[in-house]
Amino acid sequence: MPETHRVGTPAPLALVTGATGYIGGRLVPELLGAGFRVRAIARHPENLRGRAWAEQVEIVRADAGSPDDLTAAMRGVDVAYYLIHALGSGPRFESTDRRTALLFGRAAREAGVGRIVYLGGLHPDVEDLSPHLASRREVGEILLASGVPTTVLQAAVILGSGSASFEMMRHLTERLPVMVTPKWVTNRIQPIAIRDVLRYLVGSASMPPEVNRTFDIGGPQVLTYADMMQGYARVAGLPRRIIVPLPVLTPWLASHWVGIVTPVPAGLAKPLVGSLIHEVVCRENDIRAYVPDPPEGLLDFEAAVRLALRRIADKDVTTTFSSALGPTAPSDPLPEDPDWAGGRLRVDERASVVTASREELWSVLEGIGGSNGWYSWRLGWVARGVLDRVFGGPGLRRGRRHSSRLRVGDELDWWRVEAVEEGHLLRLRAEMRLPGLAWLELLAEEDEAGRTIFRQRALYLPRGLPGLLYWWAVTPFHGIVFGGMQRNIAAAAEHRP
Repeated sequence: MPETHRVGTPAPLALVTGATGYIGGRLVPELLGAGFRVRAIARHPENLRGRAWAEQVEIVRADAGSPDDLTAAMRGVDVAYYLIHALGSGPRFESTDRRTALLFGRAAREAGVGRIVYLGGLHPDVEDLSPHLASRREVGEILLASGVPTTVLQAAVILGSGSASFEMMRHLTERLPVMVTPKWVTNRIQPIAIRDVLRYLVGSASMPPEVNRTFDIGGPQVLTYADMMQGYARVAGLPRRIIVPLPVLTPWLASHWVGIVTPVPAGLAKPLVGSLIHEVVCRENDIRAYVPDPPEGLLDFEAAVRLALRRIADKDVTTTFSSALGPTAPSDPLPEDPDWAGGRLRVDERASVVTASREELWSVLEGIGGSNGWYSWRLGWVARGVLDRVFGGPGLRRGRRHSSRLRVGDELDWWRVEAVEEGHLLRLRAEMRLPGLAWLELLAEEDEAGRTIFRQRALYLPRGLPGLLYWWAVTPFHGIVFGGMQRNIAAAAEHRP
């Protein structure tokens, strides 16, 4: 917790990177509750507008890969949280992580920041670590050598609704009553609840200046991955799972299987699966000298699973592993940009009068996707989703964060919410595998006569000949897909109870 400060002096200022992500998005309200002022940096600050805490923090547009941006963002900061990584961004994620950590440490030192706090990965003391864990270890070493007192927290599997590790385990267990698995399911793991991770992150801010080291953090139990799946099944009321470990399943094969069965894409599943080839158990519990256990103790595995499932059932998942937008080029266009593409932007536009209020139409539009579906040719959407999963895309398995409310940055099946104008506009950007960029805009409007108008635009920017061929191939189906969507959404609005 922050040290007590004199009346009249400002509360300590915490800089949070990765505020659009899973950990960062949950850490900000915890820091506010502990009495910190918070400055959140993001490449796309608009993605933070829908957060409940957005009006209570200073939001700064900054790229952690830009020295100038970091220099400006670090001014006056007491503690800086490094919660970013290039995991799943491609084969060169290690070099990206290395460069960003060096820049961050240098900027913090030059700005006189009192402490850096970094959440890394728990790992054994061996040389042949997976690329993911090796990069996490290297980032920690870079920050420890930065000249700024640094706390490196090292955690294994984090248990919480929406975390990549939890969602991978949850969907594997729920969807596969019988499974053939890699032999690493018998390796020992010390998972930790997200609640306890956040408590350690907040508590690390007030460590004495002489503390500059790593701390292993884990929950009260050491389990195997198979134990965790069976434990999840018990809590979820599922029959005991039949698990058959085989030595022939490589991390590459296992990650692609995870990418098909679970919402975790293969690009993210690969480093996660690769990390599970190691046993990850805490070697020390020194963190307790600085951040004591709560009176009720650390949350055990089954209690953490029950809490996560309750959050999911209550539609109260505040952040997910895909909360942060994937990397896009700064020059990527927006669909409203004027003729930037030389007339190559392909558009399918439809409009109809709806005999319902604008508010009733908007409630249907904001509830689209996930279990509510897409209001047209269900078989076609499912088939396209399966094809997307096969080629490493998200498919339709990501669903929705909330059943009726959307905010910028939310994942929505294979789309990402790019813009929300309450009661008027929902713009979705496609994250499926395709040779181009695509958006879907849904608008609720009123004409001069006071009638409700439903407008729908599908926009596509093809990339090269493959992109054009794709557009020509799918155009004959637009009448079925988008025409059906137009009719069925209007009917749903008109027949709302």
